[in-house]
Amino acid sequence: MTKNVLLTGVGGQGTILAAKMLTIGLMEHGYDVKMSEIHGMSQRGGDVISQVRYGERVLSPIIEKGSADMIVAFEKMEALRTLPYLRPEGTVVVNDYEIPSMTVSTGLEKYAKDVIEEIQKAANKVFAFDATKMARELGNSKATNVILLGTIIKIMGLEDIDWELIIRNNVKEKFIDLNIEALKVGMDAVNK
Repeated sequence: MTKNVLLTGVGGQGTILAAKMLTIGLMEHGYDVKMSEIHGMSQRGGDVISQVRYGERVLSPIIEKGSADMIVAFEKMEALRTLPYLRPEGTVVVNDYEIPSMTVSTGLEKYAKDVIEEIQKAANKVFAFDATKMARELGNSKATNVILLGTIIKIMGLEDIDWELIIRNNVKEKFIDLNIEALKVGMDAVNK
């Protein structure tokens, strides 16, 4: 059975690196994996979506609407935007963190209120917490992506993969220990 994980965020949050490490880990564990990326002016704070599909045999990298087992949102408004992709019994992990879009920053639109509440109304299971704050407490907000990767690992039952080795092979040496700790923090965040 194919599993579908959609990661969404804003350019510069490390969404693609998290998806890449997830893909590497799944492939090394023997899964057939397909990954696709969509960048909407990502280097300028636009939206970024990475889709990871894995299983015994995966034919397409694209997650269709209503079929994502899990949405992991690095920014809460991005979670709201991608909810149509979630299957009815799917799970949403949302970083309760706000990055105003260009239209909000320029005053053309207002940031939606009660975003988390709207997500909770629409999704069966929601884990909402400020992963960026948790990363700052570890010493670097850029570890937010690995905290969120940890949530995927825990929820999808992928703990038996050597994630520490994958981190060692994919992040700069000076950030390895930070990211290993961030992974544990993310796994613990969804234990409750």
